[in-house]
Amino acid sequence: MPAQSTGPMLNAKELKQQNRREQWSLLSLALPAVVVVILVILIPVSWLFYLSFVGGDGQFSLEHYEKMVKYKSYARTFLTTFQVSILTTGICILIGYPLAYFLAQLPNRLAAIFMLTVLLPFWTSLLVRTYAWLVLLQRKGILNDFAIQIGLWETPVKLVHNMTGTLIGMAHIMLPFLVLPLYNAMKKIDRDLMHAASNLGASPTVAFWQVYFPLSLPGMVAGSLIVFVLCLGFYVTPAVLGGGRVTMVATQITAILENRFDWGAASALGVVLLVATVLVLVLAARLFKLDSALFGKG
Repeated sequence: MPAQSTGPMLNAKELKQQNRREQWSLLSLALPAVVVVILVILIPVSWLFYLSFVGGDGQFSLEHYEKMVKYKSYARTFLTTFQVSILTTGICILIGYPLAYFLAQLPNRLAAIFMLTVLLPFWTSLLVRTYAWLVLLQRKGILNDFAIQIGLWETPVKLVHNMTGTLIGMAHIMLPFLVLPLYNAMKKIDRDLMHAASNLGASPTVAFWQVYFPLSLPGMVAGSLIVFVLCLGFYVTPAVLGGGRVTMVATQITAILENRFDWGAASALGVVLLVATVLVLVLAARLFKLDSALFGKG
């Protein structure tokens, strides 16, 4: 009996050692990436946290966070940032969902051609695209002139240097980030499911909302989350198209550094925005099962 039980025990130990060696080999392969993450992300973020707790006298202080509570301008900045991010995400959903649905219904070759028009903005600089919208939306721009010619309005409408211009520019830039994951999710939906729903007596509208839409929801959640998080840190488009009237957190940080060169106050704003972003991701993970939405896990 002892001789018979020794073999399995040795095999189990060997398997455990082999598993441990594989883990160490995988870790060694990932080590360069881990070092890059530490150097590029962890150290700068740690330094950001440190500066946010350093007062004017060089000692530990909460004065930068106290100012955020004391002055209402900080609250307005965060409110504007989240307002712009939510509205931009909503606009992208309204435009991107029908667009992704249209692309998903096309043959693969034709869909690839149309997809190029969605990806075309990626080939142009962000700053160039923003200034292009500035030219299009100004009072004597192409859009105002065209609208007056066809009788939509009689006098030029202010479409730039306000919230409207900011939302238009940001929605145009963020739209591909919603369409791509949503299109990927829609292409995975079996069309026979819609035919089955129709055979069971469901109208096209009922079949869409009860079958197709729930299956496409993970892609929409993933795309919406990407758009929302990216919008929280936007700087160029609100600064140019907002004309100083749409102040987001990134704009406020730049103003603090340029006017007062106060790294502590700027770092505190960055830390609060980072914490808010993490909270949004945690809340979304709890509500929408992000592992399924982002990685297709059940």
